[in-house]
Amino acid sequence: LTEPPGSLLAAEAMRAAGLLLAWALLRPAATHQCHLAGPGGVLRFTDTHAEIRVPALHRVPSSLDPLYGLVRRCLDLIQQNPLPTELLRAALNDPGSVRTSQVVQYELGYVVCAAVALLFTVAVPVAGMCFCYCRSRRRCGGRLRAHRRSLGCRRHCLLACLSLTSLIILTSVVCAFVTSQRVKGQMEPGLGAVPATLRTLRQHIANIPQVAPLSRQGVQMVVDQFEVPRQQIISDLGGLSRSVGLSIHAQLKAMTYAALADLQDRAGDLQTSLHHLQILDKTVRALASARAELEPALRERRRRVVALLDDPRCTSCASILGRAQSLELGADYSKVPSVEKVLKALAGLPRSDFAEMIRQGNGTFNSIPELAVERMAQVIQDLRDEMARMTEKVQSIANSFPLPDYTRPVSDVLVKAEDRSQPYLREVERFEQYRWIAGTVLCSIILLILACNVIGMVVGAYGLSKREDPSDYECRGEAGAKFLLVGVGLAFLFSWLLILLVFATFLVGGNIQTLVCRNWVNQEIYKFIDTPGNLPPSMNVTRQLNLKRDSNLSAAYRECKSGAGLWEVLQLDRSYDLDEHLKSPKYTADFQKRLGDFTARLGDVRLLRSEGRQDLETFARSGVDEVDYRRFQEEMKNPVVQTSLPGLARSLEGLQKMQRNGTVAGRLAAEAQALWQMQNSTVQSQEALVAKLGESIQFLSHLAPHLQERVKTTLATITSVEARLPIQAQQILRQEIGCFTRKELRYFMQYLNWVGQTLREDVASCQPLATALDNGRVILCDRIADPWNAFWFSL
Repeated sequence: LTEPPGSLLAAEAMRAAGLLLAWALLRPAATHQCHLAGPGGVLRFTDTHAEIRVPALHRVPSSLDPLYGLVRRCLDLIQQNPLPTELLRAALNDPGSVRTSQVVQYELGYVVCAAVALLFTVAVPVAGMCFCYCRSRRRCGGRLRAHRRSLGCRRHCLLACLSLTSLIILTSVVCAFVTSQRVKGQMEPGLGAVPATLRTLRQHIANIPQVAPLSRQGVQMVVDQFEVPRQQIISDLGGLSRSVGLSIHAQLKAMTYAALADLQDRAGDLQTSLHHLQILDKTVRALASARAELEPALRERRRRVVALLDDPRCTSCASILGRAQSLELGADYSKVPSVEKVLKALAGLPRSDFAEMIRQGNGTFNSIPELAVERMAQVIQDLRDEMARMTEKVQSIANSFPLPDYTRPVSDVLVKAEDRSQPYLREVERFEQYRWIAGTVLCSIILLILACNVIGMVVGAYGLSKREDPSDYECRGEAGAKFLLVGVGLAFLFSWLLILLVFATFLVGGNIQTLVCRNWVNQEIYKFIDTPGNLPPSMNVTRQLNLKRDSNLSAAYRECKSGAGLWEVLQLDRSYDLDEHLKSPKYTADFQKRLGDFTARLGDVRLLRSEGRQDLETFARSGVDEVDYRRFQEEMKNPVVQTSLPGLARSLEGLQKMQRNGTVAGRLAAEAQALWQMQNSTVQSQEALVAKLGESIQFLSHLAPHLQERVKTTLATITSVEARLPIQAQQILRQEIGCFTRKELRYFMQYLNWVGQTLREDVASCQPLATALDNGRVILCDRIADPWNAFWFSL
């Protein structure tokens, strides 16, 4: 086989590039960096916010808001005193020390209103009895007056005043009806919201992450989320060994394949060189033998041709006589160097099957991923077991979390409050039912009085307008007057009940507004609770909530309202070092150690066995490169015969046509035919052997100068690759395990950071506590107290 010089140069360049790539890959693999984690490296944890939330209530805008505002301003005028902290402190800590004068002094506005109500309750019935007595004596109206012009003016004035009064009464009673119904509509859900809110708060507290036996949710739920990174890590462990094997294979395959390709080239050089050397030896022998056979025949032919051309009868034969005289042999291959010594050195080569050797080396290298799976099976199982032990370590977060010490007293307080509120709420509901009945009856009586007034005005005015003589008696006018008197009588009869209802509702609703709601809005109540000594020990909210001594309810309320967690509000970091419990090495040290201690030989690949190495070394020492191939090339430049036999034969044929002597012409034709026969039978076969010899000489002459260097480089590369493969594989193994360890530690850190953030901010949120307090104010003040006060104000 022959290759053109260009293709050989290209092959050499590719081979040099392969060796350069192998050298680059043989450098330490520590420079290879891990692939950055993609979006799949971010874990998604389940939202552990408490499922039970306290829905926030808000003041609902109403068309009665101007009325509510007017009532609150009136109450602010009646009760201008601030929150009686001294009076409340005495009442809560030592009720027997409270003096009536202190209560009267604070409730002075209500005392004045009570005096007015008492006066009204006594004076109006007395005035009614006096009026009745006066009417019975016919001294208070009832007599027909003489018609005067001023009497009509008085009637019109009274009619207008009575109409205006009736309109005001109608408006007020409508407002009273509406507000009464609103109080009734809000009282029942409002009273039901009290135990519901307490129960919701208690359930929220129970739902705050904590440990058994209080709840299996909460902190335990946060700890259970370790299943997310655990499953991810176990999943990654399942593909670790194959990934390591594939990475080793991918990073070392260029170096290994380049070495195997170089070995295949040298094996090919050996076999091809041996083939061409054998051809060269046989061809030289054949050419020498053919030359020996051709030499006497060519000498005899030259003698005869020269003798014929010297014949005087041969016309114009002297012109080619010189060519005929130079008819002799050319190249002598007995003078070229012998290659028998080289062939003797290469006898029996190759003794090894290079193709099978390369196939086995390639197969061994390609089996590295499967070998990695087999070698790493035990450590993978150990790491899975370590993940189970790590779950137990993470459980210690839940076991040591101190939140139950704070939430248990709160839950107990809420349970007591819920139980103790039930009887009071039932009583309030019962009294509200009585209030609604009384209010409805009295409002109906007012409507009856209003109806009497309206009927009396309409009938009386109609009757007066139909009289022809203003001084005449008219029964319709008299009937109208009686309706008005019935309305007056009902007013005198039921006014004292009305004022009692008004004062009772006013006293309760007014004090709720001025003592509770007003101070609740401006947070004076919280300040009172926060002041040491104001509350008895049994009602010490700060102690019951386990707040620190430098904390107070106002600050806790503001923090809870802003969305802070119990971690911040209760300042748990003073008693529980969460950062210490969330340090990654505490959980991952054994996991890292197992990965760090793991070693395995994954690069033991035999590319060239000893017999193959000996074959290549024998090939290099055989002397192929010592043969003087230029002698062959110089000898091949000489033709087989110095004079061209076909040219001489054609010249003789040309002379034959010119001859007049038939004998000479026949002899010339015979000699020309003999030359053609010699050319076709002997010379052409030798020329074919020379061409074949040229192919072998061309290959061997190109190979010989670089043979030693190539074989030496190939053997050195194979030796280096075989030596470096285990080292490189071990480096890549450490590198991949390091990348895997860092990747899995990022999962741990994500989980631990999420646990810290969740426990500090999200899980133990106390915002529902602030929402419950705000809801209590909305229910009591906005939805019950406002319409309640508007009810008595309308009456």
